[in-house]
Amino acid sequence: MTFEMIKLFQFWGTHRSELASLLGQHVLLVAVSTGIAIAIGVPLGIFSSRRPRLASPLMAIASIVQTVPSLAMFGFLLPVPFVGGVGARAALLVLTLYGVLPIVRTTIAGLHGIDASIREAGVSMGMTPRQLLRQVELPLALPSIVAGVRVAAVVGVGSATIAAAIGAGGLGEYIYRGLSMVDTTVILAGAIPAALLALGVDGGLHWVERQLTARRRSTSRRAAMTMTAIVAAIALLSSGAAARQSRGAIVVGSKNFTEQLVLGELLAQTIERDAALPVDRRFNLGGTLICDRALLAGDIDVYVEYTGTALTAIFHQPVGADPGTVFDSVRALYAKSGRTLMPPLGFNNTFAVLVRGADARSKGLRTIDDVARESPHWRAGFGYEFVERPDGYPGLAKTYGLRFPEPPRVMDLTLSYRALASNQVDVIAGDATAGLIKGLDLFQVDDNRRYFPPYDAAAVARAETLLRHPRLRDALDRLSGQVSAADMRAMNYAADVEHRDIPVIVGQFLGRLR
Repeated sequence: MTFEMIKLFQFWGTHRSELASLLGQHVLLVAVSTGIAIAIGVPLGIFSSRRPRLASPLMAIASIVQTVPSLAMFGFLLPVPFVGGVGARAALLVLTLYGVLPIVRTTIAGLHGIDASIREAGVSMGMTPRQLLRQVELPLALPSIVAGVRVAAVVGVGSATIAAAIGAGGLGEYIYRGLSMVDTTVILAGAIPAALLALGVDGGLHWVERQLTARRRSTSRRAAMTMTAIVAAIALLSSGAAARQSRGAIVVGSKNFTEQLVLGELLAQTIERDAALPVDRRFNLGGTLICDRALLAGDIDVYVEYTGTALTAIFHQPVGADPGTVFDSVRALYAKSGRTLMPPLGFNNTFAVLVRGADARSKGLRTIDDVARESPHWRAGFGYEFVERPDGYPGLAKTYGLRFPEPPRVMDLTLSYRALASNQVDVIAGDATAGLIKGLDLFQVDDNRRYFPPYDAAAVARAETLLRHPRLRDALDRLSGQVSAADMRAMNYAADVEHRDIPVIVGQFLGRLR
């Protein structure tokens, strides 16, 4: 057994309750969405087989939906009222849409594959069309329908991992967490159970399909009913546990990089300990706008934002230089939409233009102006948000006259540190408090023209939630000024480089504060 596998089994052992919870959420998402897809797809398949001309537009729409990447579909639904937003609601809709088409197609194929003489025999026996469908056609088409359900369920298991990006839970949380920490063990901790679940679902339904094809109807029906009962039991237990956990809980969100995971856990543990309120963690929600929409919609109650990010990316205001002025402006803008910006945590996580430490020492690089001198023969790599944000790459390039020979490579923010260290790119824009700066021997060059605004970290919460829970405000207030830049770098380093568990890191930090 390799060292990596030993670490993986140790991780599963120490996180067994969390793993069971995420697996239950994953099964629940797939079971419910596949059940809804069956309820929609089988009748639609019957209708389509009877009236192909009327059904063709519906089939065309279903086919188009199937071609849209799942992550794009999740993103499209975020701002849609009632059916969209953050959480399981939007995930169930997307998974159901992906599951409908294979069920419809196999239902049509199964019905069209029935020998005409069998139908004629049923009609000659005096069967009505409904009796013929229920007693003859559907039983004969059942193996084909199960094949479609099998495809829908396996696709659902895979797509449900992506649903973690919008806070729907499931095994994808480990995958996204591992990607943000560049930790293979955590990635595998989610990927392997998801793969085994897909294989189990595929194998089980394939066995049912074979039983039906062999016309052992009674045995197969019992098997199908048993499988359905097992899935339903797991789904009910998972949903019951989730309901107990989330009833009246404060929902804490975070973006999808290490520092945000740490800060989300910091808020969660503070609320649990100081306010004695239950907490529902919805981390790894993607970028700034996803968290902002989730807060507006009430899908989360609180998360940590950065003042400069809020000013420019959320409220589209001009860049400001004075920290106090920026904070007051952002607080007033949040207040207009029923949200409250709490006092700063104590550190400014400004964008950091980074180069390799070896390059900085050999070329005498100290400022971004020095980087501009090297830019004509350098390769840049930036995170998705930085390329698009008004306080990101376009303004930076204009301010400093950056002239890279090719457009910057766009990649995940956390992966960009590794790309720089491994010579795949020569300059990136990271976070000033990132632990990987020290861990990978990177160097932060000075923003000598003061392009970047202040990015003071502060919790932003729904005013309605603060009014409903006065202890919540008191707990969040106690964090004011308690987290220095050195503290944040140390916690990020412990997570990214030492690969320690974030809840343990945060628990030890809070223990030192008390």
